[in-house]
Amino acid sequence: MKSIVCVKRVPDTETRVRIGADQASIDPSGVKFVLNPYDEFAVEAALRQKEAAGAGEVLVLSVGGTDSAETLRTTLAMGADAAVLLKTDTPVEGLAVAAALAAELKERQFDLALFGMKAVDDDLQAVGGMVAELLDLPSATVVTEFSVAHGKVTARREVEGGTEVVELRLPCVLTLTKGAYEPRYASLKGIMAAKKKPLEEKAAQVGDAGTRLQQLSYPPERQAGRIVGQGPDAVPELIRLLREEAKVF
Repeated sequence: MKSIVCVKRVPDTETRVRIGADQASIDPSGVKFVLNPYDEFAVEAALRQKEAAGAGEVLVLSVGGTDSAETLRTTLAMGADAAVLLKTDTPVEGLAVAAALAAELKERQFDLALFGMKAVDDDLQAVGGMVAELLDLPSATVVTEFSVAHGKVTARREVEGGTEVVELRLPCVLTLTKGAYEPRYASLKGIMAAKKKPLEEKAAQVGDAGTRLQQLSYPPERQAGRIVGQGPDAVPELIRLLREEAKVF
């Protein structure tokens, strides 16, 4: 079983993000960057598949700048066997990332291509699906758990009000969300071993951008609340304000 996991370096969700001077990117100063949390589920799933089979390989890919190598080292410390950084010095949007990943995957033999359901910075849930389309491979998204047997994958998908079970032939593409694959912590042994594992860097074959980010802006500040009274006597005034000022009914 050979799995290839595609990951992204993103700002920590607890970091206070500031807009950069160009009004189209974030200011990276003081920002802590981490492995995308949804991608952690994909890495964990790949590692468990290898452990269950008793053999195999887990390769991790990422599209990004030089700093993304640190994120790839995190996956190697978790237990991945090797990593490849597809380098690009300019920010790229989802379709361009998918094109770069698809170009690399096309040159490799694999059984599973695993992605996180989405990246927490842009909230895009399309890269895994676009890669599957570019490679003409079957895919399933929002997968919470899956099993592999007899050349097929049986995946459980999270859908509104329940769970959907789908079957796909190998090779295929899956995007993972929170479910059965609680990510492991990297051990000290794993961290030390990661320093000796191969991490290749090569230029990304980035395609044309499908969309371009024009401007970032902060959400408007919330207005201070008003106390219109207390108890039942405040109800008529509250209804008047909701009707005449807020215009909610």
